[in-house]
Amino acid sequence: MPAFAGFGWQLPAALGAGALFGAAIFLLIVSFVGWPFGSADGTPKRRRARRAGSRSVLSRMVWGIGAFLLVLLLTRWIVPAVILGALAAFWDRILSNQKAEKVSIMRLEALATWTESLRDTIAGAVGLEQAIPASVNATPPVIRPQLNLLVDRLRVREPLADALGKFADDLDDPSADMIVSALVLNARLRGPGLRDVLTALARSTRLELDMRRRIDASRAGIRRSVQIVLVIILGVMGGLSIFNRGYVEPYGDFIGQVVLMVVAAFIMGGLMWLRKLAEPEPRDRFLVRD
Repeated sequence: MPAFAGFGWQLPAALGAGALFGAAIFLLIVSFVGWPFGSADGTPKRRRARRAGSRSVLSRMVWGIGAFLLVLLLTRWIVPAVILGALAAFWDRILSNQKAEKVSIMRLEALATWTESLRDTIAGAVGLEQAIPASVNATPPVIRPQLNLLVDRLRVREPLADALGKFADDLDDPSADMIVSALVLNARLRGPGLRDVLTALARSTRLELDMRRRIDASRAGIRRSVQIVLVIILGVMGGLSIFNRGYVEPYGDFIGQVVLMVVAAFIMGGLMWLRKLAEPEPRDRFLVRD
């Protein structure tokens, strides 16, 4: 029996309420995970994130619309269809931002490795302009494209300090600013002690890397628990809606759908709150050029 059967004028009202609720859920998700259709301005990191987000818009729309139509076909309820469509479209971003944190940890490890390689190369009485190209092959692939751009700038006789500043902008990482600032000072002052400074920076980067790995490992269990609880809730609700319609029949009218909206808003707000708590505190860069 379709939902809202026999309610006449209440069906358009329910459809309108479902549409407004879906728009509210979408705006709530966007306020936490960001708008996928970004402009071309901003830092290099934000531009790359916007391009990646725009590439994933189509797949998110396919998953969201597919889940919406499937739930609507099985349950004939507007509100659960909107909720599950939003969850299917933004599943990875609602629960956690684990992928971005993994990439950030990999970049930090690559910076530590590059710093150590650069230190060892400079120890052979090689200048900084010659040590940077020689250290590229020993660097992990995650920052190798930015290093290749740095080497290309040096090959076209761009001043070392300017090339290093652009390299910091390409990485767009506060940890990289510490290393690059030491290299910029050495490029301008040409003083001794760069090898000792790089040793200290590599050591501090390794310590930060160990700390972030421990924090990420402690958060992994919480993320998994939240995912399991959410899957159990959705599985029980979906099973009752499909195989025991009589038990959930009171939710089929207009008032029942409004109650589902309230419950879904609490669940979605809790998920967003947990995601916000699990995010690392953002740090501002200090090596920013005009």
